Amino acid sequence: MEAIKKQAIKLREQVAKQQQAVLKHLLHLGIENVAVDEAEIECHQQLQNLYNSTRAAKHFQRNVVRGVEVFVAVSLKQMEIARKLAEDCCKYGAENQSDNSCVARAALQFGTSHDLMENERETLLGILRDQVSEPLRALINGAPLEDARHLTHRYDKLRHEVEAQAAEVFRRRSKIRESDISAESAVKLRNAEARLTELKSTIMALGREATAAMLSVESQQQQMTYQRLFAMVDAEKTYHQHVIAILEKLYAEVWNYAF
Repeated sequence: MEAIKKQAIKLREQVAKQQQAVLKHLLHLGIENVAVDEAEIECHQQLQNLYNSTRAAKHFQRNVVRGVEVFVAVSLKQMEIARKLAEDCCKYGAENQSDNSCVARAALQFGTSHDLMENERETLLGILRDQVSEPLRALINGAPLEDARHLTHRYDKLRHEVEAQAAEVFRRRSKIRESDISAESAVKLRNAEARLTELKSTIMALGREATAAMLSVESQQQQMTYQRLFAMVDAEKTYHQHVIAILEKLYAEVWNYAF
């Protein structure tokens, strides 16, 4: 009986020593293994910057689309008025050619020229609608941006889980420091740290995926927006060049009628 008691005491001492060894190992892991590491902090900051950048680009694209839509709507009203004026001028000029009137000839040329200018304006509006507004609208509502944002939201949610788990590990470490070591406490601490390690591994993988997606979206936004702005400038330049050419010709013809 005495031998059994001695054996039990010896066994308990061995278990206690093992627990002390495990605890020391756990406590020596250091705070850096509980807190979010530097690489994850950099990833988080980059994602925040990318989210803000793509959001600002989306708002700018939406403003461009709205601006183009208003410009097109107003221009269509102006076209309607201008074409009616051109029609009236052409009608007067055609009906009064027998009088050999310089006003009739000038009116006919004026009406014909302005009808041509409205054709140019119609072409401009078509380009603004088809090559600027619609592509930007499709990009704003496109799946890549929404998918990238969804990944970022998932990342943020998981980051809160990591922070909560880190707090749990700290709590359990502090509890062990303040009390006697028990096998149950050591196991719970090991499980908590294992869960934290798992979460940190998951968040790093998700962070890389979200960052890649956001970088792709940002690049697409910048490239597409620049191209659409250039298309708008090019269309306006062509429109004004053609209108100036028409006006120059009209000016010369009307000038000749006067002398």
